[in-house]
Amino acid sequence: MQTEHVTAVGDARDLALANDSIDLVVTSPPYPMIELWDDLFTDLDPAIGDHLDRGAGDAAFEAMHTALAPAWDELARVLKPGGIACINVGDATRSIDSEFQQYPNHAAVIEAMRERGFRSLPDILWRKPANRLTKFMGSGMVPTNAYTTLEHEYILVFRNGSTREFPPGERRRYESAYFWEERNEWFSDLWTLTGTDQTLDGEGRDRSGAFPLQLPLRLVNMYSVYGDRVLDPFSGTGTTTLAAMLAGRNSVGFDRDHALLAGFADRVSGLETRSQSYVERRLDRHREFVAEREAAGEQLGYDAKHYDFSVVTNQERRIRLYAVENVRLTVSGYAVEHTPFES
Repeated sequence: MQTEHVTAVGDARDLALANDSIDLVVTSPPYPMIELWDDLFTDLDPAIGDHLDRGAGDAAFEAMHTALAPAWDELARVLKPGGIACINVGDATRSIDSEFQQYPNHAAVIEAMRERGFRSLPDILWRKPANRLTKFMGSGMVPTNAYTTLEHEYILVFRNGSTREFPPGERRRYESAYFWEERNEWFSDLWTLTGTDQTLDGEGRDRSGAFPLQLPLRLVNMYSVYGDRVLDPFSGTGTTTLAAMLAGRNSVGFDRDHALLAGFADRVSGLETRSQSYVERRLDRHREFVAEREAAGEQLGYDAKHYDFSVVTNQERRIRLYAVENVRLTVSGYAVEHTPFES
């Protein structure tokens, strides 16, 4: 199996993609009202800088989301009917002219996507515990002006129209299945994953708290099948692209910042070894699960077709994991060869 991965400088508000050409979107836009992104939003709309300078926080918040609106228009255009969009976004807390408040970015994104005809699906709270005293805000140990910590972000999930249809028993869908115990973990509405600090020297911008590889890797496995095409229109350092490579999906990643894309080659180095470790870890974890069940006197009901273990459900019988065999550079990005992992 071969997958193709496009990495390019581009604007999420004007994607160089055909209509209905994407199966899954996994992305995280700049968060309005986080100071890290003030300059970027002001570049998009100079009025935003004026709002901030005069202390008009609510006006700046609305204008920042208006600046993101064309990106959501593009998702509606390129995502296939039945396709899924997963958007990681966090709310912001900020004092403007000494007035402190929380700016509900997740609510604004939900409203924008629903206005474009997307259907909201159950979302995921990504909890990011912070080990620092400054996470506590406000008046300290005395009432009433202390505030709870803000240690979570949202993974908002949307579907473009009705559920996706597959031919009965389609091979790539059933080979893409996940294990029963993975389903129980991944489809929980609360994830506790450590955020990743990503800092680039030189021309690149600082990005704090970017999502770790495990986050898009789960989402790609949950909401797409082998050979699907995954889009990240705010690709940054390319974590979604890396997840698609590991998961045997095609991908397209755009970012306005060339310096961020230029650093992606370093992340691809050694992907073959990383892929094998990832696949082995999934299989080993399932074997441990089977051993625990059998030690408790339970017998799983089905034998896996491609592996020497049992599975809980009939839907898991045809699971087949693929490892990266090699990666080569192409004119538009990368081509990745995947081979079935046998053990």
